[in-house]
Amino acid sequence: MARVVVDVMLKPEILDPQGQAVQRALPRLGFAGIADVRQGKRFELEVEGPVDEAALARIHEMAETFLANTVIEDFVVKVESEVSAEVQS
Repeated sequence: MARVVVDVMLKPEILDPQGQAVQRALPRLGFAGIADVRQGKRFELEVEGPVDEAALARIHEMAETFLANTVIEDFVVKVESEVSAEVQS
C-alpha cells in the first residue's frame, strides 16, 4: 500500500477569510513575523496496489471532479510514502 496526498488550496486571487483571521490572531498569541496565512485542505489516500501512472490519473480525476472546486481551488497530487501493512499507528 502507498499513501497519496492531495493538497487543495484556494487560488492566490481568491480571498481567504479564514487564513486572514488566523493571521490577525497570531500576534495576539505571541507569534510575530507571519506575513500571510492561507488555509487549505489535505486528503491522505491509502491506495491498494501499485501507485502507477493509471492510479495517479484516477486520483487526479478524483481531485479535479470531487475533492477540489477547480473554479476557486488548485490542487497537487503526490505520493507521500509506502505504508507498511503490518504496523499502523
